[in-house]
Amino acid sequence: MVRVGLLVRVQAKPGKESEVAQFLTGAQAIVDQEPDTRAWFAVQFDASTFGIFDVFPDDAGRQAHLAGGVGTALEQRAAELFTVSPAIETVDVLASKLPT
Repeated sequence: MVRVGLLVRVQAKPGKESEVAQFLTGAQAIVDQEPDTRAWFAVQFDASTFGIFDVFPDDAGRQAHLAGGVGTALEQRAAELFTVSPAIETVDVLASKLPT
């Protein structure tokens, strides 16, 4: 069961779009090590806008993820890759369908 999530949007600096895509693709290896990250998606909205959507069973799992490898890497590389700081929104999951 998942109850909470995160929606993160980032805007790539001009010319950094492929680096942002590679960064997000590579982040999956970090997330794979997080037992409370039940589902994780790296997405691209348009040529320069990217995002992450992930879900957790509770707020403790969400906070562990934020303090973990991907959250830290986002902060460290933000000035290099993004036009503005990542927009991180916390969400409550009302309903879900996940593989068993």
